[in-house]
Amino acid sequence: MFVRKLSIHRIDLSGAEIACPLHWIDNFAMRNFTNDVIFDDTLPLADGLLEAGHRVPLDRLEVAMEDWFRRKGYLKPGEQLRVSELVRS
Repeated sequence: MFVRKLSIHRIDLSGAEIACPLHWIDNFAMRNFTNDVIFDDTLPLADGLLEAGHRVPLDRLEVAMEDWFRRKGYLKPGEQLRVSELVRS
């Protein structure tokens, strides 16, 4: 089910990418907060790392996570979120 590894990073005002803390990712992944079944196929692993199933759309995940992180005050004004799939070798 969790076949994809995703990188979850915030981009600060200087353009530096910083791994989002595990507790941010875990907080988002709790379904009672998101109320969206599409994100049930996610598993927080570590700072900046999330596993997900194929049915989780990256574009929707990024938008939803960024919105949630802003509402929680995790992202400062001007900061952005980057969600990308890690390439397996």
